[in-house]
Amino acid sequence: MQANPTSRAISDEHRDLGVIVRQLRARHAISQEDLGYRAGLHRNYVGAIERGEINPTFRTLLTLCTGLDVRLSTVLRLYEQRRGAPVGAAHAAEDEGGER
Repeated sequence: MQANPTSRAISDEHRDLGVIVRQLRARHAISQEDLGYRAGLHRNYVGAIERGEINPTFRTLLTLCTGLDVRLSTVLRLYEQRRGAPVGAAHAAEDEGGER
């Protein structure tokens, strides 16, 4: 991950996930506060996810999907499209002893 003094994202992957959540929220024309209410999360937590500052749990991703009225598979598909590779493909080479 490249250093950026204005970004506190913990990884490129988390930042990309956040972009996807933000885009899906924008499609529904709802605020972070509205999404938080729908998903049972605080609006600040939603914002931190969108900025890639935290590593949301699987359960949190599921509640976000509920709040966004999308399937988790949709989020994963959008993530794969953004990253240009299937989820886990980058780590498969590492698992097989290859280099990344």
